[in-house]
Amino acid sequence: MPGVVITATADELVQTINKQCREIHSLSATVEFQATEGGPRKGKEKTYISFSGYILLRKPESLRVIGLVPLLRTRAFDMASDGNTFKLLIPSRKEVIVGTNTVTKESSNALENLRPNIFFDSLLIDCIRPDDLVTLTTDTETKMDPNSKQLMIYPEYDLTVGRRKPDSQEIIAKRVIHFSRIDLHTVQEDIYDAKGEIQTTAIYGSLQTFGQQHFPGMITIKRPLEEYQIVITVQKIEVNLTLKDDQFEIEIPAGTQVKKLE
Repeated sequence: MPGVVITATADELVQTINKQCREIHSLSATVEFQATEGGPRKGKEKTYISFSGYILLRKPESLRVIGLVPLLRTRAFDMASDGNTFKLLIPSRKEVIVGTNTVTKESSNALENLRPNIFFDSLLIDCIRPDDLVTLTTDTETKMDPNSKQLMIYPEYDLTVGRRKPDSQEIIAKRVIHFSRIDLHTVQEDIYDAKGEIQTTAIYGSLQTFGQQHFPGMITIKRPLEEYQIVITVQKIEVNLTLKDDQFEIEIPAGTQVKKLE
C-alpha cells in the first residue's frame, strides 16, 4: 500500500472534473497512433504499425484527426466533424466515408465504426452537469511495479455519473470516472451505452509537462464491443488556441467515391 492516501468527497471530485473541463476549450496535438484489433469474437489480436498524426479539437464538438503514412508522411486518413456529421477521407482507397457522429448500424469494418466522439470523449473528460446524479465508491487495483517487480496496491475512487430512469428509482450509469487516491488524478473513464455496456474506456497515463500545460503523455482508447484499441502517445500539445472553421473542413479530391453510413 502507498504511504499516503488522499480523501475526497463526491462533490469535491465533481468540482475537480468541472474545473479541468472548463480550463481547456481547444487543443492542437502532435501524436503517434498505435492500433490493435482482435479479441474473443474476431480472433487473435493484430497490432498495426505505429504512425504519427495530428489532432485538432475545439469545443463544443469540432474535431480533426489526421493520420500519416509511415516514412512517406502522406495522409493515411483524415477525419473531420462539426459535431453532427463527419467525413473520413481514406486517400489510398480514393474513398470518403460520410455519416452521423453516432453509429446506428454497426459495420464489420472497425474503421467504419470510428466516430469523432470516440476521440473527443477520451481526450477531454466532459463536465458533470447539475442534473447528473453521482455516487462515490472506493476500489483498489493491483499492478506490477516496473522497477521493483513487486505487486503494488493502488487505491482508487470510482465516481459514477448517471441519471434517473423516468418513473423509476433505477439509476442509469452514463460513465464512471476513476481517480487515483495517491494524487486524485484521473486514471480512467468508462463510458456506457444505452444497454449498460461499456462502449469506450479511456486509460490515462502519467501527466507530462508541455510548456505551461500538464497533460497525459499517453491515452489508451479501448472499444471492447468492437474489439479494437488505439494508443495515443502525445508528443506535443498546445491548448486554448484560436482555431478557425476551415481547419475542421476536408477538401475532397476529384474522383473520390463517397460512401454514406447510417
